[in-house]
Amino acid sequence: MAWLIIWPIINAIGRTIWRPDADGNAGFNLSSYTFFFSDQYSINNLTITLWTTGMCAALLLAICMPIALYLRFSQGRLPAYVQALAIFPMFVPSIILAYAFIRVLGPNGMVDILLNWVGLPKIRTPYLTPWGPVIGLVWDNIPLTVLILLSGLGNIANPAIEAARDVGASRFQVFWHIILPRISNSVLVAISFAVLGIFSSFTLPYLLGPASPEMMGPFMNRTFREVNDPLNAITQAVITFCFCIAFGLFYVRSVARNQGK
Repeated sequence: MAWLIIWPIINAIGRTIWRPDADGNAGFNLSSYTFFFSDQYSINNLTITLWTTGMCAALLLAICMPIALYLRFSQGRLPAYVQALAIFPMFVPSIILAYAFIRVLGPNGMVDILLNWVGLPKIRTPYLTPWGPVIGLVWDNIPLTVLILLSGLGNIANPAIEAARDVGASRFQVFWHIILPRISNSVLVAISFAVLGIFSSFTLPYLLGPASPEMMGPFMNRTFREVNDPLNAITQAVITFCFCIAFGLFYVRSVARNQGK
């Protein structure tokens, strides 16, 4: 782990803050970070990355929580089918998902053909807009989020819920006062995993998102390969890492709290 992860991080930080000046004398230098935070294009890319990450996290919680609750408190064959559908995106590669998205919701895609067939106007496709990566990333992260929430719901005892219902608690009151406090750590873990993956994602934002502004993953790749500017690419990577480690601390804190109980 030290060789594969920690050393590259330390090396990247060192290469961006300890560099030679115009005279060739090595020293402390933050000019690459100053350039990033003074460049409007870089700020726009960081802003769209934060917006995409926050929107995906909110949508994942809104979509996956009802699915997890239904799977936890339902019985029979239908919940098994719902669980299979919820986990299905896990087995679909991101590039296949992007191709399917383009063929269905892209210009002249299946939805447009069906609308034209019934005489309705075309839809404004989310392809190559900020909503394109949001739709793809949410669909791609549903399985992991549902599984983590379902694991947390599995620790809730049925007698506690039945006791609340016996005293007249509504479904919302049972969820708010009984279920949610017991799965708060699972919610934090699920959101932390999703945010870490979404913030540094590349394939779906590259294939489905707009060319400008772009998320940090495609931005780093383009800066390194097309602009041939490794220093600024590494600086963008370090800034991305700093944002991701803040979310990673939520996961570490949740694990520590669970172990302390």
